[in-house]
Amino acid sequence: MGETVSAPAVDWPAAIFSELKAAGVSQISYVPDAGHARLIRMAHDDPAMKTIVLTTEEEGIAIAAGAWLGGDKSAVLLQSSGVGNCINMLSLANSCRFPLLMLVTMRGEWAEFNPWQVPMGQATPTVLEAMGLTVFRLEKPEDTAEMIANAAALAFSGEQQVAVLIAQRMIGRKKWVSK
Repeated sequence: MGETVSAPAVDWPAAIFSELKAAGVSQISYVPDAGHARLIRMAHDDPAMKTIVLTTEEEGIAIAAGAWLGGDKSAVLLQSSGVGNCINMLSLANSCRFPLLMLVTMRGEWAEFNPWQVPMGQATPTVLEAMGLTVFRLEKPEDTAEMIANAAALAFSGEQQVAVLIAQRMIGRKKWVSK
């Protein structure tokens, strides 16, 4: 009596994966990142999805260009700290106008423990916008499906360059663990 049952939390990594599949994305390139870990596992577990581990984030932009030229759709997964590595390569996307969908897990904001993450976390939206990308910010898990679907539509149907910034608060507080 008087109990309140809260709605189950949205499984936002699964929602992202589902929307990427619905948009026809068949390639995912990524630099390993704890914030994208579940999404990366889902991509690896799907035999129809090609996964490419990057040595540096800007390689994902070149892979997205090659995928589009080869008739495929690609998404690039990275962390905000890697956006700085992409600046020069983003000029390729801007000049050649091929679709680019980047999913960026944010650092340097919600309860950040590492001060080195803060400057790039603060600069990420401005840097991406300066390079001509449309930037969306995903703050609430319940907005995931709609935001990813619309970002993918803008990227692939509108042949635009789009970045979805996934708020650090959605990923959860990171803790330094020494072994």
